Amino acid sequence: MPREYPRKLRVNTQLQAELAQLIRSELSDPRVAGVTVTSVDVAPDMREAKVMVSLFGSDEQLKEAIKGLSSAGGKLRHGLAKRMLMRTVPNLRFVPDLALRAGDQVSGLIRSVIEADKQHARDRGEEPESEAPAKPDEDPSN
Repeated sequence: MPREYPRKLRVNTQLQAELAQLIRSELSDPRVAGVTVTSVDVAPDMREAKVMVSLFGSDEQLKEAIKGLSSAGGKLRHGLAKRMLMRTVPNLRFVPDLALRAGDQVSGLIRSVIEADKQHARDRGEEPESEAPAKPDEDPSN
């Protein structure tokens, strides 16, 4: 795994913050409404930056948001050039961040398994664990 240099980390963090602000304030394209910049990874030579974005919505909406951001890449780079003290502002490559979406799917699966387990317990005439009356905690000071 390549070593992360402090300058690169600072640039990544600042690019993420500035891009999030620029997308909110400067872009009026409805396709990019609600986009979250989850991370930025600038290349070691600082010429290109991979911008991970997420959006709560369908896969098609995320694809459209990526297209909207890509078409506004020049405007975003221009805004970054005004805000950041960099010799060269990197080219921006927008990539969908599917980690949040995958995490949400896993959470949904877990919730459905828990609910199915509760239903099976009810069907067997048992009381599901989460619906059992809470036992009073003993006071440790006694």
